[in-house]
Amino acid sequence: MITGNHPSPFLEQVRSKIRLKHYSIRTEQAYVFWIRRFILYHGKRHPADLGESEVSSFLSHLAVDRNVAASTQNQALNALVFMYRHVLGRPLGDTIDGVRAKKPARLPVVLTQDEIRMLLRYLEGSHWLAACLLYGSGLRLMECLRLRIMDLDFNHRAIIVRQGKGGKDRVVTFPDEIILPMRRHLEGVKSVHSKDLRDGFGKVYLPHALARKYPNAASEWGWQYLFPASKRSIDPRSGIERRHHLDESSLQKAIKRAVRKAGIHKPASCHSLRHSFATHLLERGMDIRTVQEQLGHKDVRTTQIYTHVIQRGGNAVISPLRGLLGEGIDSEGSESR
Repeated sequence: MITGNHPSPFLEQVRSKIRLKHYSIRTEQAYVFWIRRFILYHGKRHPADLGESEVSSFLSHLAVDRNVAASTQNQALNALVFMYRHVLGRPLGDTIDGVRAKKPARLPVVLTQDEIRMLLRYLEGSHWLAACLLYGSGLRLMECLRLRIMDLDFNHRAIIVRQGKGGKDRVVTFPDEIILPMRRHLEGVKSVHSKDLRDGFGKVYLPHALARKYPNAASEWGWQYLFPASKRSIDPRSGIERRHHLDESSLQKAIKRAVRKAGIHKPASCHSLRHSFATHLLERGMDIRTVQEQLGHKDVRTTQIYTHVIQRGGNAVISPLRGLLGEGIDSEGSESR
């Protein structure tokens, strides 16, 4: 079924079904990866000959032998659920009882406003502007990088996030502080797009069937990515050369470098800017439901994690050490005479 470097007909069938459902290319890559791993784990047997017990065994293997994170195990399970339901037409039952990886209860990494300010000093260009949106608008990494020109509403100071997590659209705030830098940035993007058009390119990827419905839309200014890549590349699905959006690893590495240069001793990442956005809004008295809408959380309980971050501050609990200092022990730790 999976032999050498030859493409597997079954995995090609999986890819076709994923594309028919309009899933992203990253979801396609992840699902195919886990389905392939599942098949190899069971000695290259066809999934049609396997069932709930084999799925449970595979999930247990990931948790016990591979020690994967809970989110990784869930991704593998989602891939197998998709395969059985949409490819094999045989949905899995409720008897999957493999060993589940435990999800640690961790509070999000939140930066102070001073730390945010220091971090931004060590960023420039598109990386600086993207980081401003991650913190100033509470965007997820890929939501930010997938923005199109048409998604910016300068008049109403709003940004439209299309097809966010869960396939939902939402409107978030457009910070006033980056209006002018954004306009200057768009001038550079316009120049790059014009050059691509002169060179015979300039068509961007369009979601779903829009490319067929609107043949000229791919080259229109409004559909271009807000943060285009520095070079054109070959689309892995269509084989067409065009300019995609900025690669996420580029921004991730830039943020990591900025954190290190700023002397911030926290495991901060791109997502930490989104966490900081939510926490700072709540600290300023913003209603939690409004913050939930800005973040695009389906359940308010997900947003409530940031209230725990606020409550862990020094004003929440008075340390018992307070009664000791000044009573026989000075601030440098030596006994007072």
